[in-house]
Amino acid sequence: MFRLVRVSKQPGGRSAAELAEAAADLRVVVGRLLRQLRAARSEVDVTPSQAVVMSRLVTDGPATVAALARAESVRPQSMRLTLAALEERELVTRTPHPTDQRQQLLSLTPAGERLIEAARIAKEDWLAQAIATKLSRAEQDSLLTAIPLLRRLLEP
Repeated sequence: MFRLVRVSKQPGGRSAAELAEAAADLRVVVGRLLRQLRAARSEVDVTPSQAVVMSRLVTDGPATVAALARAESVRPQSMRLTLAALEERELVTRTPHPTDQRQQLLSLTPAGERLIEAARIAKEDWLAQAIATKLSRAEQDSLLTAIPLLRRLLEP
């Protein structure tokens, strides 16, 4: 397989090939971990797109259909369908926009907030259980040491 790697070796650092292999391994592991976390919340009966929209409303607060569609890179029509399903289940509600009477703001209902919290707890419980049962104490310590390093990878 052909790979273009543009990583220069830092003094005392790993070679470009080693870093490329580590990046590929990390990408695969993180992808599998994300799938497992999504499966852990499967008892919370919403689709992945509905869960993403609900999480965005928790994180960013009330938003218009257009703003949610832009944030998720989907067409407004697609977002309307996702929101309609959530409204039907009384997980989101609409209120008038304070400055633009043509628009409405969508926000989570108390039931929607409870559902998001249940999903968060299910994912964290699964992950905590996996860490406790599959990793030794030394491996748990290594994992805890890696968390700040992973955070740094996300910094601009």
